[in-house]
Amino acid sequence: MTHESSDLYDRIYSIVRSVPYGKVATYGQIAQIIGVRSGARMIGWALNAVPLQDRIDIPCHRVVNRLGELSGKMHFETPYIMRERLEAEGVSFIGEAVDMKIHLWIPVE
Repeated sequence: MTHESSDLYDRIYSIVRSVPYGKVATYGQIAQIIGVRSGARMIGWALNAVPLQDRIDIPCHRVVNRLGELSGKMHFETPYIMRERLEAEGVSFIGEAVDMKIHLWIPVE
């Protein structure tokens, strides 16, 4: 990883850390915050690079796709961990997707 991408990943991780308990952010939302509008995939790559033991400090489970689906669930210890962690925080689901009307984090500028 280059120094530039390391700095970018650090910025991404800082934003993910700021997503409150019981809320979720989208990959695209985080990309927009760091100024990379079409960088949703890059956000996924950055989160996939987080070692499993660091995923409590960096709550990767709080990042979902734009529809509220758990598209990153295969990158956890089991495909169920992501949903279990969200439900433990009181996040509700409609089918397989987070109820975004209730749980989408809207950061204060």
